[in-house]
Amino acid sequence: MIRALLAPILLMLATSPAAAATPPHALPLLPQPRSAVPLDGRFAVTADTIIVAEGEGARAAAERFAALLARTAGIRLRLADRPVSGAIVFRRAPGFSAEAYRLEVAPGGATVTASDLSGLLYGGVSLWQLLTPGESDGRLTAPAVRIDDAPRFAWRGLMLDSARHFQSPEFVMRLIDWMAVHKLNRLHWHLTDDQGWRLEIRRYPRLTEIGAWRVPAGALGAPPLPRIGGFYTQDQVRAIVAHARARGIEIVPEIEMPGHALSAIRAYPELGTGMPLDPGAESDWGVFPWLYNVEEPTFAFLENVLDEVLELFPGTFIHVGGDEAVKDQWRASPAVQARMRALGVADEAALQGWFVARIGRFLEARGRRLIGWDEILEGGVPQGAAIMSWRGIDGAVHAAQSGHDAVLSPAPILYFDNRQGGTSAEPPGRGRLVDLAEVYAFDPAPASLTPDQQRHILGLQGNLWTEHVRTEERAAHMLFPRAAAIAERGWSAAETREFAGFVDRLLPQLDRLDPLGLRPADSAFRVRADLRAEGGTVIATLSNQIASELRYTLDGSDPGAGSAIYSGPIRLQRSARLRAVALRGGRLLSGALDLAVDRLAALRRDDTQLKLCSENIALALEDDWPAQGDRAVFLTDVMNPCWIYEDAPLDGVSAIEIDVGQLPFNFQIGRDVERIRFREPATQAGEFEVRLGGCEGERMAVLPLAPAADHPGVTRLRAPLPPRTGRSDLCITYTARGVEPLWAVDMIQLVPAE
Repeated sequence: MIRALLAPILLMLATSPAAAATPPHALPLLPQPRSAVPLDGRFAVTADTIIVAEGEGARAAAERFAALLARTAGIRLRLADRPVSGAIVFRRAPGFSAEAYRLEVAPGGATVTASDLSGLLYGGVSLWQLLTPGESDGRLTAPAVRIDDAPRFAWRGLMLDSARHFQSPEFVMRLIDWMAVHKLNRLHWHLTDDQGWRLEIRRYPRLTEIGAWRVPAGALGAPPLPRIGGFYTQDQVRAIVAHARARGIEIVPEIEMPGHALSAIRAYPELGTGMPLDPGAESDWGVFPWLYNVEEPTFAFLENVLDEVLELFPGTFIHVGGDEAVKDQWRASPAVQARMRALGVADEAALQGWFVARIGRFLEARGRRLIGWDEILEGGVPQGAAIMSWRGIDGAVHAAQSGHDAVLSPAPILYFDNRQGGTSAEPPGRGRLVDLAEVYAFDPAPASLTPDQQRHILGLQGNLWTEHVRTEERAAHMLFPRAAAIAERGWSAAETREFAGFVDRLLPQLDRLDPLGLRPADSAFRVRADLRAEGGTVIATLSNQIASELRYTLDGSDPGAGSAIYSGPIRLQRSARLRAVALRGGRLLSGALDLAVDRLAALRRDDTQLKLCSENIALALEDDWPAQGDRAVFLTDVMNPCWIYEDAPLDGVSAIEIDVGQLPFNFQIGRDVERIRFREPATQAGEFEVRLGGCEGERMAVLPLAPAADHPGVTRLRAPLPPRTGRSDLCITYTARGVEPLWAVDMIQLVPAE
């Protein structure tokens, strides 16, 4: 966990001249405010400090601030309804735009002023961020300052996929707390999909009795995994919605249609097109072919479901999905085709447009707005509907040009199931690397739009899909700190983008979140070592994503601020224990390195250090064994399981060891499965092959898979290598008669001759 002291700039602010302007980024505030003017002195908060609420709704914001301060600083302040000297005042007053606030801090007290509850809440968050522990007396102090602040975009959101893997109500509430202190205001809650239906619908109990549960897929011969799942009762949802509203967050529920509907069709088969359901298909990942039919009883079902959804979620928007609706079953269904003719609908894309428009009218009649993924543009969309652009930004551009509001959440950059670090410390997820700096660099205002069209861009959202994120701890890891970058890009002015300043403000923010139970990823700070063998010498190159100062030791001692500073590759003539830390502003960051370095280590590559031959569907997949405890994670392309050990040093190498594991091929990819080809195996179980210089090069080694075929975990295979000199790429693939099981590489070790 990152443990950094709050930025020392606070101490400088205490003596700043009142007339001077302070750059907003100089304050330890995240997101960065619109403007800040420093004043003389500091404001101290003690147990005797009073919080005063003035105006309708101010008390709710005052109570939230008091609760936040009590939870994170251990100090409990009393509330009053009338002015008191030295108080913290929350004042409701006209004249501010939506969510805007003014925070005035002076030695004699602090005042938050806003015209709505959200603005008061956000002003309280900024004051909470400014307060910092005193030196010896344990007081909380904040620099005297006047802040005038308002968001750049109205939609600053995260999406949580609870359909693929269920998270507890307690986790969802913690996530809402973490969002609130970043001034994020939309939680898009993905509640239904092929793998699970997570929302209690009292009129249709089988949705959760059947659709909320599944048995995870397992590789052939692996012990079966226990059933998993769960759902949210309506009482739990009401509590979560109330928790969010008290923190200025609107929950946008997603009920998928017409595709991603398998969980509902499993529960009520009459909702489908009559195509048989593949047993266990709910445990697969990918794009499924099962769609709702377009008969009146199905629309009655959907409208009844939505009636209960609307009662639970009082916000403006209802998300209906609309993505990845493969039309094969509609094309093959005589009933659907007859319905199309009766409606005068030209094709299946237009039928989806008719479907979505009908649901849109239903929602509009009840005072709500439909929002869907950008595919709904393809068949025509109701005028009042909003678009969420995930296939790049083109959907948002087209929507805005057509007069529709849009939210940008493009893949891959805002898909937070993508890995954020390039080391084996990362949990499972999509294979692409999307680091903190890349998320921060994203601008949600497409340059191709005119000023009038720009007004249709509501904002941006980071999406956490959870096919490969099965635990709550991993969900937190994948979301943060990248969610902090979303918060700042959505709130702060475009011209303030400056990654180094963001990192400086992020560190104290992560400290503040520790008492709120957040354990974020340290991928941006983690020290990485790349080892290269050159004869009897090992060259170690160190780096981290934020290019911070690195300090190291070679004798196993703890590295710190007084250790050797890293200034370039380290050349080692003998074995060493290399330990390294990252520092910023003299403070140690988490993600320290501790590595035994010798020639054998320099000849080793784990799967994250290998290059995938292709990245058609690149995934970091978790082993299906054991049911409990740690499991291996394999980085592979499921369309082309093939790895390159780049620039392998072959002088004096006599053998190769490959650690391999097997996985179920549980991927719904339609006809694309026919494109996956393997060389013909020579044995029943198949073999791994090692080829020199490329995947069509000389076959240097064959490693039969028979020893691994009956082992559900990771197995080490070994084969001799013929003598070679110099350096060359090695291509590692395997032979097979089909896609089941899917084999993957965990590690490759070149073995020097003894």
